[in-house]
This record gives sequence, structure tokens and C-alpha cells, in this order.
Amino acid sequence: MNVKSYAKVGAAVGAAVFGIGALAAPASADPNPTSDKRILAGVGSDTTQYVMNGLANGSTVVTGAGNAKILASWDAIPPSGVADNISTKTSGCTFPRADVNGSSNGINKLVAEIDDTATADCVDFARSSRGPQTAGSKLTFIPFAKDAVTYASRLTGTVPTNLTRADLIKLYTCTADRPAGIKPLLPQAGSGTRSFWLQWLSDTATPITPGSCVNEGLSQAPQEHDGTALTANDQIMPYSIAQWIAQGKGLSDVPNRRGTAWVRSINGVAPTTGTGSATELNSTFPVAREVYNVVSTARKGESAIAEAFVGSGSDVCSAASLAVIKTYGFGDLATDGNPNTNCGDTTITGDK
Repeated sequence: MNVKSYAKVGAAVGAAVFGIGALAAPASADPNPTSDKRILAGVGSDTTQYVMNGLANGSTVVTGAGNAKILASWDAIPPSGVADNISTKTSGCTFPRADVNGSSNGINKLVAEIDDTATADCVDFARSSRGPQTAGSKLTFIPFAKDAVTYASRLTGTVPTNLTRADLIKLYTCTADRPAGIKPLLPQAGSGTRSFWLQWLSDTATPITPGSCVNEGLSQAPQEHDGTALTANDQIMPYSIAQWIAQGKGLSDVPNRRGTAWVRSINGVAPTTGTGSATELNSTFPVAREVYNVVSTARKGESAIAEAFVGSGSDVCSAASLAVIKTYGFGDLATDGNPNTNCGDTTITGDK
């Protein structure tokens, strides 16, 4: 694999740096690989695209005397007026955005880059809201924040505001005794939230298989975390609680895709605490997950990747970055009750 050295690429980077206070800048805008060269290019998860954009375009994930930005984070779906194709590097690295929309598709692209030893890397990391699905050591899944998932329904709809896990299993497997008057939806194939949700609903290591009533009547699956997909009062869909919080904060770089969607309680536990601008992820919500930046295990020791992601002292795990992470609705892994996995941990591996 033709991997450019960190020192050589870093010397070529001369981007200006915005402070944390510059979160109002349009962080959802894709970087220009010609005029705004960065060392590491990332694609994948819709769930974490805005928080990673905030980190990539802020002042915390930088290097060198000029505080050059390290990360280029490309949106899973194009912002308004932005081209559908992605060009992650200056040449030979243009591909349809749909090819890398979602955690699994981003990971697949990264694996293809690893397996292609003849050409330079167009993708250096994948954003992922799910952990590894295939055993192995090709990839390292590096956690950086806590999220949780619940079901969302329309604010003035007919769906109960609390369902049990047992209710949700019946709804998504379409059993005859499922709660009446509720239509379950699932996001697009390749979505990490889709994968996580189906796994959480399973009592085995294999995710449940959605029943025939899921997405009934739809011509295509909705994009994840797009509340406008709930077009009827009887529909539900899984939704990242962190995304829902961020979408309601009025952040200029996070489109509000809530529509009338509202996140709901599961087993009697509310998804959020606080109100208004003080709304936060409920740290005790039962459907919690870690979110990751995924890198080639063979490359995790490279200077740029290590500085950005690896270990509690990495840029993404700094106190300043944690403030950004919380701004976008996510929680602190150091307080999630799991002492075995913290920000920057490199013990989680897999082949996909």
C-alpha cells in the first residue's frame, strides 16, 4: 500500500484553524482536497458525521507549529448545494457518496482500500456507529463517545410514548401478537443504527431478521435520523438520541431533520435529561452504544492516526474535544459505566 508519511503530508498542510467558538462555521461543508489539504480522509456513519465535522474543522484535532487540521470528514449525504460525488484526495479518489453512506458502507470502502495494495489510500478512517460484525484483526474500532438509540414517533401521533423491549421485538419481527396500530420503519441498508437496533432486539449473537411488516408500503427505506420520514401518526423508527439532541440545538452546521419526530422511552426510562439547550443524553438509558472511528490495524501506529485517535491523550479524546462531543449530543465514555472501554482504546478489532 502506498501510504504517504505523516511528516511529508503534514509539511504540505497550511490550513487556517478555527477556534471552538467557531462551531457556527459551516462544518458540514466538505473540505476541498486541493486548497484545504488534510492528512486523513474519513467517510461513513450519518450518526457521527456532524460531531466528526465539528472536531475536524475545529481547533482540537490539529498538528504542528501551524496548527494544521488533520482530519477531513465527508458527509454521508450531501448538504444542500453540494455535489453527490466525493473527492477525498487531489487525484484518483472520486466516488459516489452513496457508496459510503452509513457505517457498513464506509467500513467496506476502508477494507477495499486496505486490500488494494497497488494504489494510494483514498480513505484513511471510517466513521461507525456499530462495532465489528466479523471477527479478525484487519480493522481497529476506536471508541470516542457514547450514544444511545430509541424509537421515535410523531409528537402528536397515536403511538405510545413508552414501549418495552418485548413490544419492540414483536413489532420488528411482525408477530401476530404485536402491539396494534403501530407501523415499524428501519433506515437504509448499511446504516450502523439499523445494524445496532436489530442486534439489540436479538437474544442471540445474530441480529433479528425484520418481518414483512417493516417498511410496509414504502418505496425505499428512509435515511437514518431523518424524522421527516415519519409521515404517518402510527409509524416508529430507530433514532440516535445524540443526533436528535444536536438537530434540535439550532447548530448552524447540523440540519434539523427532526420534523415532528420525538424520541421515546423504553422500559420506562426516558432518553434525555434536562430541557431546551440543557437537554442531554440520559446516561442510564438502556440502549446505549459506543461510536467509533475505524482504522487499519496495520496503520494505527502511524503518527497522524495515533495523534488523532489513539489513546486517552489523543486529540479526539482531549478535554477540549469532549466539550465539542457534548455539544453535538453525545456522552462521555469515561462516565458510561464501562471501565473496560474508554476514549482512544485500541483493543476492539474485526475484519468488518
